[in-house]
Amino acid sequence: MTMIDVSEKTEILREAIASGVIRLKPETIQHIKDGKTAKGDPLYTAKIAAILAAKKTSELIPLCHPLPLTSVEVYPKLVDETTIEVSVVVKTRAQTGVEMEALSAVSMALLTIWDMTKQYEKDTDGQYPSTVIQNIHVIRKYKQQQI
Repeated sequence: MTMIDVSEKTEILREAIASGVIRLKPETIQHIKDGKTAKGDPLYTAKIAAILAAKKTSELIPLCHPLPLTSVEVYPKLVDETTIEVSVVVKTRAQTGVEMEALSAVSMALLTIWDMTKQYEKDTDGQYPSTVIQNIHVIRKYKQQQI
């Protein structure tokens, strides 16, 4: 097992965009829209969680390089009456890419939304039948061409 040696690679601008969705009950989405969730605003809190996750990715994924992130942009969006999509754009000027940071950020944002809304998601048996996190993926990976 080894961390890949990137010492000979040139530092260049790198960017990754990732996204994912969480499906919730329509009533839960309405609570969010109305600003009536007990723990506060899940979408705002998800943004903070995403930024923290991107910054700590190398602490969470064992062989991931620590990177000097230059930007983390988080875009939570109510898609319809049961779906929230979170997209994240991560940038750096480094020797390796930021896909793991973008994926970690999306994942943590969605988990934060779940945590902040789970009390509205339970059915009478205490289960979460409609809550699903899915489709977490890299949309685009970009690196500046070396000159």
